[in-house]
Order: sequence, then C-alpha cells, then structure tokens
Amino acid sequence: MPRVSFAPPLACLKVLPLLDFLLPSLPPTVRDVDVPPLFRERFIASGYRPVGLPWRCYALSLLQVHNETFNVWSHLLAAVGVLLRFTIFAFFRGGGVLGFRLQGPEGQGFSVDVASLPLVLYVSSAITYLSFSAAAHLLQSRSEQAHYSLFFLDYVGVAVYQYGCALALCFYSADAAWTQSMLGQVFLPIAALLAWSSCAACCYAKLRFHRPYPLHRKLCQLVPMGVAYLLDVSPVAHRLATHSWSSSPALPLHFLQVALFLLSAFFFSCPVPERFSPGRFDIVGHGHQLFHVLLSFCTLAQQEALFHDFLSRRPALVREFGEERLLLACASFPCLALCCAATALAMTRRAEAQLMKE
Repeated sequence: MPRVSFAPPLACLKVLPLLDFLLPSLPPTVRDVDVPPLFRERFIASGYRPVGLPWRCYALSLLQVHNETFNVWSHLLAAVGVLLRFTIFAFFRGGGVLGFRLQGPEGQGFSVDVASLPLVLYVSSAITYLSFSAAAHLLQSRSEQAHYSLFFLDYVGVAVYQYGCALALCFYSADAAWTQSMLGQVFLPIAALLAWSSCAACCYAKLRFHRPYPLHRKLCQLVPMGVAYLLDVSPVAHRLATHSWSSSPALPLHFLQVALFLLSAFFFSCPVPERFSPGRFDIVGHGHQLFHVLLSFCTLAQQEALFHDFLSRRPALVREFGEERLLLACASFPCLALCCAATALAMTRRAEAQLMKE
C-alpha cells in the first residue's frame, strides 16, 4: 500500500522564507528605560518600540499597538481624507479645478486655470505635512540618525503647509481692504521667510537641546511657528472681525479651524493629561495624540472653508491680481520647499557628525 506523504511541496519550502522576511514577527513593545533618552517622552512610561530593528519592522508596526500608533493613523487617515475630499470637489464642484474643457472637434482637452493653482498647492502642502508627519512617527525608532532625519523632514512638511496656507488664504480668503493694506502688499514674502524660519528653528532646537529639555527649547519651536501662524491667519481674522458671519458659509468654518488650531497648540505645548497621571495615557489619550487629532480636523475644516472661498473668488481672481502675479506667487512655493529641504539636509549632516562624535 503506498505511503501518504505530508511533507510540504518544494514550492512552499521556497515561499516560507520569503514570507518570513516580508512578514516578520514583531517584538513586543518595551518601557522607557529600555530605549535611549532621545526616544523617551515625558510621562510616557511604556509602549516604545525597540531600537535597531530592520526598516520593515517599523513599517509593519503600522498594524501594531504602541505609543505612536494613534499619531501615525490620525495623520495618515487625514491625508487620505484631504485627497478624497479634494478629488470629489474638483470633479463635482470645481470643474476639474485645473480646467478640463472641450477644445474644438477633437473633444475634451486639458488647460491650466491659473486661478486654481493656489488651491492645488494648498492641498498638496496639506497632504505633504500629514504624510511626512505620519512617516516620521512610524519610522523614527529605527536609530538616532533616523530619528533626527525623519523629524527634520517633518518640519519641512510643516513649513511647506504654512506657506501653502498663506498662498490660499491670501488669494481666496482676503477681502479687498486687507489686500490693499500694507500688510497685504508684503504678506507673501514675509510668510515665506517665516515658514523657512520655523523650519530652521525647529531643526536647530531638535539637534541643539537634549533631554531633559529646557524651557527655551519649546520657545525656540513655538515662537517662530506662532508668529508665522498669526501672519498666515491675518486675512481670515480681518474678515471675521469686519464681516457678518452669515455673509458667507466659509466664515463659520474659518472660525472653527482657528479654534481647533489654538486648542491643538495648547496640547502641543503642554503634556496633558499624561502629566497628571503618568503611564495611564501611554497608548491612547496623551497630549501629542490630541494635538494630532485636533490639527487633522483643523485642516479638514480649513480645506472646506477654502472650497467655499475658491468658488466665490475664482471668476474674478485673474482680473483682480493679474496672471503674472499669480504665477510668480505659485512659483515661489517650490522655491520655499527647496530651501526648507536644503536646510533639513544640512541639519541632518550636522546630526550625523554629532552622533559620530558622541
């Protein structure tokens, strides 16, 4: 009688090592004393991922429960939400936004609508900062060098988003009185300078100060970002102060995004509620997670407000500002992004040299 073999087929034997490589078993999380000081957060005692694992382990930790899981998913889902909402708006309300028009007997063609470019750059900047933030929180535990490099990239995303907001709010959300004011005339150059300054200051503070962080480290981060935000939001603040909120559906949404941003800034600067109960909010509920969630909703509310402003301002935008000014302003966006990226790269090299010295 023939024997029945239960040995796995040869093909399975070849596939199993590949599956083990692609889907390794992730080690359990560890406590704060088990990771270097650079990776520790105040009042967060557990939920840290071990340092020095392969990159794929940190990528797969997207599906693992640790103290960064909520930070990653909040901004990752927000990035997807921003993109989907913009896509729906572009094709159902915005006429393709960049301009899909019938061009002669050949049928449908593509043309660039200059009035739409600030909106496209704004959405690109929002997706950039949300994606960079998610990547930084997901992968930063790989090593000290990776930690510095990824958070420098995160600061680039923040600066790009600051300037993307400035462009969109300047052209879509400002009224005529603000646009013709002295601040309105110099708004974009100063906004670009402050966006770069906030990126440089955050990179410097990250590299310069070590735990336990002194107060002036937080001030070094918050002051440039705060000044940049006050400038960027000035067109909206002027409209909220001088117009009836019932005059436009965008104004209540602008007020909502300002309120959400200020609340998120509070949780960014103050480690609550974990300060009052260390170890209890390690996985869910600590201040940086609340900052991420509030900032995500702030971005979604701001995008919705800009959609309303865009629809009302689009027909007369080129006539009001001129095509050359719009194109020049939009061309400054990639220049700002390149300056911030160069700054982050220089700081990454300094971090590498500092780590080698230590």
